[in-house]
Parts: sequence; C-alpha cells; structure tokens
Amino acid sequence: MSEQWTSKIGFILASAGAAIGLGALWRFPYLTGTNGGGAFFLLFILFTVFIGLPLLIAEFVIGRGAKREAVSAYPKLVNSKAWSWIGRFGVVGCFLLMTFYAVVGGWILLYALLSFGNFVLVDGRDYEQLFISITASPWASILGLVLFVFLNVVVLSFGIKNGIERANKYLMPLLFLFLLIIIFRGLSLEGAMEGVRFFLQPDFSKITAPGLLEALGQSFFSLAVGFSCMVTYSSYLGEKQSLPGSAAYVAAMNVFVSLLAGLAIFPIVFAYGIEPASGPGLLFIALPAIFAQMPFGALFLSLFLLLFFFATITSSLSLLEIIISAFTQNKGWNRRNVAMGSGVVVIVAAIPSALSAGLLSGFAWQKKTVFDLTDLLVSNVMLPVGCLLIALFVGYKIKRDLLFHQFQLAAGPVGGIAPFWFFLMRTLVPATILLVFIAQFFL
Repeated sequence: MSEQWTSKIGFILASAGAAIGLGALWRFPYLTGTNGGGAFFLLFILFTVFIGLPLLIAEFVIGRGAKREAVSAYPKLVNSKAWSWIGRFGVVGCFLLMTFYAVVGGWILLYALLSFGNFVLVDGRDYEQLFISITASPWASILGLVLFVFLNVVVLSFGIKNGIERANKYLMPLLFLFLLIIIFRGLSLEGAMEGVRFFLQPDFSKITAPGLLEALGQSFFSLAVGFSCMVTYSSYLGEKQSLPGSAAYVAAMNVFVSLLAGLAIFPIVFAYGIEPASGPGLLFIALPAIFAQMPFGALFLSLFLLLFFFATITSSLSLLEIIISAFTQNKGWNRRNVAMGSGVVVIVAAIPSALSAGLLSGFAWQKKTVFDLTDLLVSNVMLPVGCLLIALFVGYKIKRDLLFHQFQLAAGPVGGIAPFWFFLMRTLVPATILLVFIAQFFL
C-alpha cells in the first residue's frame, strides 16, 4: 500500500467522519420524527450495537486483512476472483448513494453561503417556504450539487494523509462544540421539554414493519457499512491499531452524535410548533428558527452550517474514495484524473434527484420523487442486502484463523471476544437483517 493513516486518532476520526454527517445530523432526526420518536431511537441503538458494530468490525477485518480496496479485497481473502462482485456491489451502491447525498450536501452549502450573506435570518421569514423555494429552484439545486462534488474532488485529489485525515482532525471537534451550544439554547425555550420527551420516551405503538427496517437501515447508513466503504478505509490501516477498539469508538461517537442531534432538533421543533414528521426539510426549518432567537444568531448559524457542511463532506469522501480507489489501485490510474472523472459522472447522474423538488416534482411513483426513490432503494434495499452479503462472507467463507488474527491484533483483552463476534456474524446478524427485510413485505 502506498498510503496509510498516520495515526490511530486520524483513522478513527476519518471513520467517524464517514459515519457522522448526513446520517446522524440530517437523516436521523427526520426519520425519528416520522417514526414516533423514542422507540425509533431505542431500536436504532440496539441495531447499532448488536448488528451495525459487528458489521463495522467485519469490514475493518476484511480491509486490513487484504490490504486492498473493496473490489480486490474479497477475492484476495478467499483466493477466488468470483467474490469481487461484493465489492462491485458496494461501488454501485456508493455511487447511487452519492447521487442524492450530494444533492443534500449542496443544500447545506447553499444555506451556509446565504447565511454568511445574511439572507436567511430575516424578520418574518417563513423558513419552511424558504427551504421549498431553494430546493425547487433548478439553478440553485444544480449549483449546490456542482459546488459540493467539486470540493469533494479537490480533497480526494490530495489523497489520504493530506486530504481526508487532515480535514477530519480539525473539523469534527468543532462540530461537537456547536451542537452543544444549540442544545443548551434549545432546552431553554418554552415547550422544549415536550420535544425531549418525544425523543427519549419510547412509544412502541408508533413502530411499524417499515419503521423497523428504517431503524436497521439507519444504523447501517450512519455507520457507513454495507457498501464496503470501511473496507477501503481500513485497507490503509497498519497492524498496531485495534480493530474492535476503533470500531467501538466510531459506533459510540455515532450514537452520541445522534443523541446530540435529537436533543438539538426536537426541543426546537416542539417549542416552535414545527411538525416533527416534516421529512427531509426538518433540519433546515428548525435550525434557522432557533438561531433567529440568539444574539449574533446569523453568525452562529453561518458557522454551524459551515461545520455541518464539513461533517457532510467527510461522509461523502468515503463514498467517492471507494470508487476512486477501485481504479487507482487496480488499474494504476492517476488519482487526480480519476477523482475529476468520477465527480463529473456523479454530477450528471445526480441531476434528476436535484430537480426532484422542482422541474421533476411531477415525476413520482406512489408520491415518491426520484430523490425519495433513490434514498429508499439505497437505504432500505441495497444497504441491508450489502450487509447480509458481508455477514455471510465473513461468517461462512473466510478462514476463521485469518479473521481471529486480524481481530486480535493490538486488541489486548478485547481480543478475547473474537469467538463471540464470530458467532454473531454467523447467526444473529444475518438472521436479523433477513427477518427485518422480509417483514416489510408482509406486515
């Protein structure tokens, strides 16, 4: 391998950056709002600990064990080229995910730019209507999409050490700080505790079979597992770092940020009478409402949106990296050229999703636009299938000695739980994914 992470914290922050972003800060609040609040959050935690975390460790084991990117890693570990299709499935999944992820990244970038120009916090502003007008504008949506993808390409052109790792070291801690500021301000609002109760008090009568699948899918989405992104990231990892320890840090940070996101959003939602089931626009409606009530609100909103943008781009970097590395490692192509080419293809493919709220709003199936359908296909179909394939590959195809060796390297006492992890990968993980996935069609 020509590139490696320079430190344990660099790898953990980059992996957490791949997980934390739209998954925790944008997608989690609106899915929680549409699925009854506290019960969804509890299910999300359980799925993350018992399904998502073992899968994250599995991707780490595959990546470091093979020292190859996703397409090459699987066949190398079992000495059969036939298994490269799992990695190729991940590349296709990352590409499709990027086609709507980049659209939301563009929204965030536009909001940040408008906020710095003091065009968001205006007296009497209807923030819901503002979101609708921005997302419905074809020029605004495509401009945001192009700028977002372009910035991804720039960072990835610099590679692992100088691009991905350096960006995450400075930006992730700042994001935590701003989330805490929003939480403290939001909890001081009248009616805020109703939002806290909605978020933390489980009501299992609100959970449906599709809701179960969305909670499972959210645990995969937020940990960036299922499409082998973490296989590629861990292929750059040395042997002095604990895989289960690193995975536990990433999972814990992800759940913690999801908790912070819920505490930041739902007190504001209930204090201002915003509908918690508002869908993808929830964050963009709630945030301006709270910052408008704060001293120097425009400045704080601008800084938070900037950090939110960086959290988003750290996630999208992992999606593009799996595509780029498939060509740079396997074919020896120039990284910068591949990054630029990949960016152009993503932009073209993402245009239908970018226009879903405007010119293509009438093009829908069962009231779901191209944007919604892409999200549904990726999150509720392809991610569970990808995770099931990885679980079966690890549980039944790779030699146990290789798995245990990678699991136990530098793991210390934690290495002793390797047999339990392997048991989960052979039984509970695939069975749960399969049952929840099938249940949506019958319940």
